[in-house]
Amino acid sequence: MPSYRELFAIAEFRVLFVNRLVVMAGITLSGLALGTITYQATGSPVLTALSMFGGPLFSLVASQLLLAGSDSVRPRTALMWQMAAPLLANGLQAVPGLPWPARFGLLAIPHLVNGMFSGTQWVLVRQIVPDGSYVLARSAFNLAVGGMQVVGYGLGGLALLWLSPSELFLVAAVADAVCLANLRLGLRDRPARGSSRGAGVVRRTAAVNRRLLGSAVTRPLYVAMLVPNGLVVGCEALFVPYGRGSVAGYLFAASAAGMMVGDLVVGRFVPVARRDRLIGPLRLLLATPYVALLLSPPHAVTLVLACAASVGFAASLPLQERMFACTEEAMHGQAMGLYGTGLMVWQAIGALLAGLVAGVVSPAHAMGIMACTSIAVTLVNTPGLRRSAPDATPAPLVSASGSPSA
Repeated sequence: MPSYRELFAIAEFRVLFVNRLVVMAGITLSGLALGTITYQATGSPVLTALSMFGGPLFSLVASQLLLAGSDSVRPRTALMWQMAAPLLANGLQAVPGLPWPARFGLLAIPHLVNGMFSGTQWVLVRQIVPDGSYVLARSAFNLAVGGMQVVGYGLGGLALLWLSPSELFLVAAVADAVCLANLRLGLRDRPARGSSRGAGVVRRTAAVNRRLLGSAVTRPLYVAMLVPNGLVVGCEALFVPYGRGSVAGYLFAASAAGMMVGDLVVGRFVPVARRDRLIGPLRLLLATPYVALLLSPPHAVTLVLACAASVGFAASLPLQERMFACTEEAMHGQAMGLYGTGLMVWQAIGALLAGLVAGVVSPAHAMGIMACTSIAVTLVNTPGLRRSAPDATPAPLVSASGSPSA
């Protein structure tokens, strides 16, 4: 099996990895700041959840029209645009006294740009790492996300005791500026994979999206990767109303720590064949611990439950392996871009649904209800997911020009 040491021997991989660390630090700080400001201004669980997880809804618009930009814009240029957009947004969010509706509007800036180029980074990672190392590389990035969420939310919860939310936005803007310089200086400029321009990008985006979402093979894969995750993220979106203050930061940190454990074990130590067999159990683990919130346990117990549940996020690693196996190479970038955008959109949907439920019942009970819904989706989707199993015969393939019949 490939090792992390082999990956980190590649200079450009190190650049992307460090960039991911700093990006996540900025995202956690700005998200916690915006959630705090919104809850203080409105007292609404729905608006608080949307402020922290609702921005990706803007990415949905861009992904339906311009996602093929992941293949038609030079990778380094696309990644730099992805850093310049949050730099601008966080700089404006730091303006004192900005009305919270205007802050919601600023959420559109980074997420519209990200919706155009959400597949770029993963195509570039596949080009940089040796053959057969993508899943290990993706697990390393997931570990970076989890690690910086632990650091970001943990320290962010403490920082709010001394810094204002506006000052947290300034820290996030500095992090974005560091990322922008890191990409410009550390990555080799590469040509775009495709040459589509203008309406060609729109046509290809629509055509490939239809084939991916219309196929009886890949559609259940997207459901498995997006919907249960999004519903459980709805549980996390209620951490602020549920825990308030520093407790919410610790809950986010515990959740991120569990995700790190899952990605490390599944991505590095579990053999490829066994990874695929863990998809079902990990999907159920993702939601089951939160069912206990229906009993309103103490905060200390919830910390343990959040950590254990987040191990289940590691199911996305073998599911991504299936996605690559079921689609031709020419559309991998858009397939992964659709997954990335869909993941964020379903996180936003989960946050919205959780906020609506929490408007009727307590935040703890709302988390339990969201967990039960996630389990139901996993069970209903299981038969369709068998069509993409490695032992399926003949091996299914979705191409840019056609797909298996439903």
